[in-house]
Amino acid sequence: MHAAIAVDSIVKRYGRRVALAGVTFAVRAGEIVGLLGPNGAGKSTMLSILATVLTADAGTATIGGHALPVEARAARRVLGLVPQQTAVYPTLTATENLRFFARMHGLAGGAAAAAVGRALEVIGLEGRAGEPVSTFSSGMRRRLNLACGILHEPRVLLLDEPTVGVDPQSRERIFATVVTLARAGAAVLYSTHDMEEAERLADRIVLLDRGRVAAAGTAAELVAAARLTPRLHLRTRRALRGDWLQSVHGARTVDGTGDGAVVEITDTAAVTNVLRAAADSGGGVLELALHRPSLADVFFALTGHGLRDDDTPAAAAS
Repeated sequence: MHAAIAVDSIVKRYGRRVALAGVTFAVRAGEIVGLLGPNGAGKSTMLSILATVLTADAGTATIGGHALPVEARAARRVLGLVPQQTAVYPTLTATENLRFFARMHGLAGGAAAAAVGRALEVIGLEGRAGEPVSTFSSGMRRRLNLACGILHEPRVLLLDEPTVGVDPQSRERIFATVVTLARAGAAVLYSTHDMEEAERLADRIVLLDRGRVAAAGTAAELVAAARLTPRLHLRTRRALRGDWLQSVHGARTVDGTGDGAVVEITDTAAVTNVLRAAADSGGGVLELALHRPSLADVFFALTGHGLRDDDTPAAAAS
C-alpha cells in the first residue's frame, strides 16, 4: 500500500538555523502517526511543508500521491489542516464560520449544508451553532477549529497540537473525532509534545529532536529498543542491607540510599519477591510505586534530556 503521506530526507533552513535535518517517515491510510517532540524540534515546520505553506530546501514529500511542491494544488484538495493557533472568526457564529470554510473547500449548496451539519454533530456543538464564537470557551473554539479542517472529509489530516489549553470534555471530543476519522480511512499526522497523548492515540510515533528523527515505531517498540524496564520505587522504615536483593531473580537495585530504594525488574511477577526480601531484611515497606517505561523515558534515554521549551537549532551552517 502506498503511503498517504511520504517524507524522504526533508531539510529546511531558516538562514543559518536548520529546522529539519533530513527527516524521513510515512503515514498510511487509516493510521494515526504521532509527530512527537519538544518545542523547537521541527514539528510545526514539518507540518507547514506538508500543508504546502513552506517549501523544503531538500528532500521529497508527497500528499495522497501528489509530489510537493509541484502538485501542491492537487494535494490541497485531499488535505485537511488544523493549525495550532485557532483560525476562526470570533464575531461569526459557529455555523457561519463553517459555511465560510465550506466555500473555501469548494463546497456549495446542499453539499455545504450537509457538511456543516455533520461537522457540528461530530464535534458536539450543534446546540451552540447559532452563537457567536466570541462567547465560546477555548475548548469549544478548538473543537470548531478542528471542524473547519474536516468539512471536506480529507484523505489526509494534519493536526498541530490540537488540544493545547482545552478542558477535559473538549479534549475527549477531539480524541474521539480523530479516531473516528482514522477508522474511516484518513491518514492522520498528529503533532504534539504531550507524551501521554501520543501514547494514547498514535498507532506509530515519530520522535523528533533538534530537527532529526530520534526514533520511530510503536510505543512498545520504542520502549523495547531503548531497553528500558519497569522500576519499583520503595520507601522503607529503615535502610536495607546492601545484599538484601541478591537472592531475587530478575531484579537489581539501581539506587538505594537511606530509607528508599529503586529496583529495576525484568518481570512484574518479581514484585512479590522484592517485597518479601525487603521485609526479610527488616526494612518494612511503607510506600510502593511501580513505574512502567513511558515515551518520556524513551525520549530521555535517546537524547539525554527531557522536554525543552526553547528553540535550540538542529545545527548551524559553518
